[in-house]
Amino acid sequence: MDFIETQEQGLIRESIRKLCSGYPDDYWEQCDREKEYPLAFFNEVAKAGWIGIAMPEKYGGAGKGIQEAAIVLEEVAASGAAMNGATPLHLSIFGMHPVVKHGSEAMREKYLPAVASGELQVAFGVTEPNAGSDTTSIETFAKRHGDHYLVRGRKVWTTKAFESERVLLLVRTTPKDKVKRKTDGMTLLLAELQKPEVHISAIEKLGRNAVRTCEVVYDDLKVSIEDRVGEEGEGFRYLLDGLNAERILIAAESIGIGRAALRRAVQYANERVVFGRPIGKNQSIAFPLAEARMKLDAADLMTKKAAWLIDNGQRCGAEANMAKWLAAEAGFFAADAAIQTHGGFGYAREYHVERYWREARLMKLAPISQEMILNFVSEHVLGLPRSY
Repeated sequence: MDFIETQEQGLIRESIRKLCSGYPDDYWEQCDREKEYPLAFFNEVAKAGWIGIAMPEKYGGAGKGIQEAAIVLEEVAASGAAMNGATPLHLSIFGMHPVVKHGSEAMREKYLPAVASGELQVAFGVTEPNAGSDTTSIETFAKRHGDHYLVRGRKVWTTKAFESERVLLLVRTTPKDKVKRKTDGMTLLLAELQKPEVHISAIEKLGRNAVRTCEVVYDDLKVSIEDRVGEEGEGFRYLLDGLNAERILIAAESIGIGRAALRRAVQYANERVVFGRPIGKNQSIAFPLAEARMKLDAADLMTKKAAWLIDNGQRCGAEANMAKWLAAEAGFFAADAAIQTHGGFGYAREYHVERYWREARLMKLAPISQEMILNFVSEHVLGLPRSY
């Protein structure tokens, strides 16, 4: 593993920074406050070709790896866009990974170029009110009728449902009590969203308000067999294929938020004068910021290691999970330190650090909680008994 980025990776980072410079913090503050989807930003990123960074060239992508995708998403978050900017891209850059790996050739040719160009926006529907992290307990069911399925059920935390034409939907096609293993009998469908049989409602939430997260009810939605990803009953396995890559990208976004928060905190600590001197002279201000930098750098190293491993075909389950845990902790620590540095002004929206704080907090919950990662490390790294 080389600790120095390649020339190409450096150019990617530079290009994303330049693009993001046209969307200052005030733009993201307005999007968040007015719950306005950042379509102008999304379209410019798509036009520049970054949506397809990790998709095969055959389908209109750039054919790059997770290392390059992580650079894109980290820089977007670090620009001040945080999750309001990173999430729309994340879902398009990575959300179609199961289709890339397991979809039919006809499905890939039909959908992937449109996703890579930004013409087709996609959402991800897995979580349910009565299942949570216990994915095998989902109840949304797809009953087959000849050449199509009828889907009935309810999903929560479906991000970007209002803006997306399609949703990668995990359903049961065989009841849980009729399969040998609880992970069997689940199927992935690339279903239409904007249909009369689909009822979408926004969930009011703490942060990332420019990208609405929704409850979605499916009332006998018709889905063609041709829009099934891979084989019936194998959907859970297809999801697992992409978990490590997603953990790495989430880690990169967390680090980006932390960098944005730290940048503003350092600037404020140098400029704010109290008792006749910059507050950054006080160790009570300086030390937490120094600690935040060290935590971010340490998380960044683990994230880069995990990305390098996955791009080189190596096992990286432990590293990907550790990267997500460390980065979520580091990003939130930096955002919290930034608010403390600003004092009362840190609570004011005009200084932006409260928005970083709200969005950094999300990363400790999604797409998997910190506790579930500790479960993974306890069992699969340390060899302790399974706790759930």
